[in-house]
Amino acid sequence: MDSILYYIKKIIPRKIFKRAQPMYHYLLAFLGALIYRFPSRHINVIAITGTKGKSSTTEILNAILEAAGKKTAVAGTIRFKVGDKTWANKYKMTMPGRFFVQKFLRQAVDAQCEYAILEMTSGAVMQFRHKFINFNSLIFLNISPEHIEQHGSFENYLAAKLKLARALEKSSKRPRIIVSNADDKHGARFLGIDVEEKYEFRLKHAEPYMSDRFGLYFIYRGRNIRTHLQGTFNVYNILAALTYASTQGISPEVAQKGLQKLAMIPGRVQKIVLHKDNPLASKQDFTVVVDYAHTVDSLEKVYGVFKDSKKICVIGNTGGGRDTWKRPEMAKIADKYCSHIILTNEDPYDEDPQKILNEMLPGITVNRHEIIMDRRHAINRAIRLAKRDDTVLITGKGTDPYIMGPRNTKIPWSDAKVAEEELEKVLAAKK
Repeated sequence: MDSILYYIKKIIPRKIFKRAQPMYHYLLAFLGALIYRFPSRHINVIAITGTKGKSSTTEILNAILEAAGKKTAVAGTIRFKVGDKTWANKYKMTMPGRFFVQKFLRQAVDAQCEYAILEMTSGAVMQFRHKFINFNSLIFLNISPEHIEQHGSFENYLAAKLKLARALEKSSKRPRIIVSNADDKHGARFLGIDVEEKYEFRLKHAEPYMSDRFGLYFIYRGRNIRTHLQGTFNVYNILAALTYASTQGISPEVAQKGLQKLAMIPGRVQKIVLHKDNPLASKQDFTVVVDYAHTVDSLEKVYGVFKDSKKICVIGNTGGGRDTWKRPEMAKIADKYCSHIILTNEDPYDEDPQKILNEMLPGITVNRHEIIMDRRHAINRAIRLAKRDDTVLITGKGTDPYIMGPRNTKIPWSDAKVAEEELEKVLAAKK
């Protein structure tokens, strides 16, 4: 379908294609719901939205619900899950097409899942992928500038997110629940919608909190909460999940059991280490991390997790005209936090990869940097540079399954797998 649409866009005049899009997307949404018999009417549907943290919050909430004995379904950037069956999301998009979503919800209903957790993006809203889904709840995490070219302005981006809140307002489910980050300056807009139950969360609800190389520790409703996850941003994600869980009668004690089982979230501050049975494992005296950070704000926050370590950073940027303004800004963040920066190819689409990196260069004025276009070679170089207690940070792709090239071509890819392979090569060469 992606390939067909790619060539349709090339053939049909842009103005005509743009005018026909809303009707086309709406019709597909309706047909999908009709064919699969409006499955969202028969399951508790939770939508999670925000500029960052959606995947992590989805996985955290799923772990908590499972600890409470609930049968769940999950649709998000990292994976799809229906009950005990799980499979990777290889669509290179958080929420695939309308037919896919409705089919997924039907599978969840047929498998007798109690909850369906859906990551919802502004792009999905633009294409009406949220239409004819009867929501029970919406969790709003945060919003910061992203997808500006796609939406035309930040205000339009925010408006797309707020359409999810309006969809919850129109839902026939009862009670309808909104959970919103009150520390975000736009959080009140979401709490202002007309639903039965409204809940907010703030960082102060977790105070005092502490983060170290082993994870996070904080107090929630008088209960000690511990998790293997790192970073203050994950305190927010956990608070969002805990706040929603409390609306379902799940205690902090039960939630803690779910958090303890969640050792890591793929592609989100994911540490790459060789298996303990590998004889080379003992040679690794530095940290290698893969993270999805692809915005200015998320990049700065993931770098901040390792503020006490010398950082060697592998970074690129997405092509296809996507948020070109952030290219030098992300490089500026890397220049601020990283001792050595390696610029590399990420997802060029139809753009010249060298041009993308050239547009990042003005942001680097202090620290040493180099350009290695081949992403595997760039990762290998970063690992070879690492000394004891250093941190190698590979950002931008996370669990993305492909490197996207010209004319919609796809090269199978995994940052985590490649990092592990190159780590083994480097350690094997060490004396």
